[in-house]
Amino acid sequence: MLSKVEVDGLSKSSFLLGLLSAFDNRFQASADKFFKEITWKQYFAVISIDLFKEAPTINELSDFMGCSHQNVKQILLKLQVKGFIKLFPDKSDKRKLRIQLTKIGKDFLLNNEEKANAIVQKIFKGIDDEHIKTTIQTLMYMEKNIVHLTEGV
Repeated sequence: MLSKVEVDGLSKSSFLLGLLSAFDNRFQASADKFFKEITWKQYFAVISIDLFKEAPTINELSDFMGCSHQNVKQILLKLQVKGFIKLFPDKSDKRKLRIQLTKIGKDFLLNNEEKANAIVQKIFKGIDDEHIKTTIQTLMYMEKNIVHLTEGV
C-alpha cells in the first residue's frame, strides 16, 4: 500500500502518527472477527474493568481506555445487554455508576485467555523485546504530550 502514496515529504513523526492510525483501523477490523460474542472494543472494556482493583466508574474506565464517556457508555450498555457487566450506583455518590463484571464476563475472560494471548503473539511475531520496550517508551511520551495538544486552541 505504501508504494501507492507519497510519504517522502512527511516528517518521521507525522508518518508514525499515520501508521498508528492506520494500524488501529486495520487491527480493529481484523480483531472484531476474533470473538463471536463481542467486538474487540467490548473485549478491551471487559479486560480494562478486570484490571481495576475495585469496580470503576464510567469516567475512570473512560480515562483508562482513552475514549469519551459517551463511547464507553455505549460499549457498556451493549455489554450489559449481553450479560457481561452490571452497572450499579456508587454508594457515596448516587450520580456515579460503577461497573462490575458478571460471572458471564469473568468466564468469558477465562475461556478466551489463550485465544487472546495467541492474537498478541501473532501481532508481535519477530519483534524482539528491545523493540517493544522502545515502542512502549515512545508511546508513553506521546501519551504525556497529548495533554498539551489542545492548549491554546
